[in-house]
Amino acid sequence: MTTTVIPPAAVGSGRPAHRDGNVLRWLGAYTASMVGDNVYYLALSWAAVQAGTPAQAGLVMAVSAVPRALLMLGGGVLADRLGPRKVVIGSDAVRCGAVLAVAALLFTADPGLWALTLLAVVFGAVDAVFMPAVGALPARITARDQLARVQGMRGLAIRFAAVVGAPLGGLGVALGGAAAAFGLAGLLIAVSVPLLVSVRTGEPAPDDRAARRTPWRDLRDGLGHIRRHRVLAPLIAVIALGDLGFVGPLNVGLTLLADQRGWGASGMGWVLAGFGTGAGAAALLLAVRGRLPRAGSVAAVAIITGSVAIGALAQVADLAAAVGVALLVGLLAGLSGALCGALLQTVSDPAHLGRVSSVAGMVSLGLAPLSMPVTAAAIGWWGTGPVFAVSAAVCGLGGVVALCVRDLRRAELPG
Repeated sequence: MTTTVIPPAAVGSGRPAHRDGNVLRWLGAYTASMVGDNVYYLALSWAAVQAGTPAQAGLVMAVSAVPRALLMLGGGVLADRLGPRKVVIGSDAVRCGAVLAVAALLFTADPGLWALTLLAVVFGAVDAVFMPAVGALPARITARDQLARVQGMRGLAIRFAAVVGAPLGGLGVALGGAAAAFGLAGLLIAVSVPLLVSVRTGEPAPDDRAARRTPWRDLRDGLGHIRRHRVLAPLIAVIALGDLGFVGPLNVGLTLLADQRGWGASGMGWVLAGFGTGAGAAALLLAVRGRLPRAGSVAAVAIITGSVAIGALAQVADLAAAVGVALLVGLLAGLSGALCGALLQTVSDPAHLGRVSSVAGMVSLGLAPLSMPVTAAAIGWWGTGPVFAVSAAVCGLGGVVALCVRDLRRAELPG
């Protein structure tokens, strides 16, 4: 497969990413889409609770994970075959249409859980192609030395969407019920489509052999690219270990910890706010600086230090101290996550980046969530302290791997 790519300067301005109109249009589209996602999930959970039992509502919320996990690798192949820009535009258009259709249905009738379940399945299936394409798109819209800054800007967009999306969804529900919230989500996602259409991209040179290759061959080629790469293979392992040790404690574990400590829902909200503030600060740092020297080593140290902070969180009884520890966890996890994401972007062959992103997405969205029920059960048996300690050790092991693999330890972001 040829990997010659039209230089981003040919489609952009050559300016830093935060001053490049092409990148800013992409950022606006991504932010609108992410805010819409957050509103959608709140609307879906509210509508499911109103239409069924709590168990049924939980099933509706979880059902989208199945097609997402099963189709993610295929989504990476599609992103590399068609180009990530086309896939992202098509995905957002389908997601917008599906959400608005359910909003219209809820305005006119009470369809029950079947419509919500169908929407969740469609959303999960579209996410399976949307997410790898989103991961591959930045390399097509800016120069390599700006990819770390774009990763920081993307992190800020995610934090902004998390902060703004829930209140917007709640406002939609308060004004017009789930139908209004779904309508708002669809309109927000719709904003991203014309912005994405206006984004210019550099694309790989045509490959006459592409039409003769099967999707299965493309998938094997992408997996082989990761396996043979001296930085990508250990980097994916580091991401997997970090997510396995991080997702359980900071989701299910934190809820159980807040209940045991008597912090209540408001206290847990403060701890989550501390974490979000730290993660946002890390994303801002990378967005402003554009790169950090010795990225591989810095990521490894941040993972190891962050794992210690995760273990310490279960030992803190005072709420104010817990918020401070959560702030540190967010800062270190945000820094290591942004650096790992930037390295993933910069060391991957652009022609394989959709498939590389799909494998990373499988790790984060397919493997890591499995730790949540395990974490909950383990806390019931042994308590929060030991389980947080084990999770911290798993997370820290990722940092140890990064330090022990010479090529990853010495990996640098483009200057």
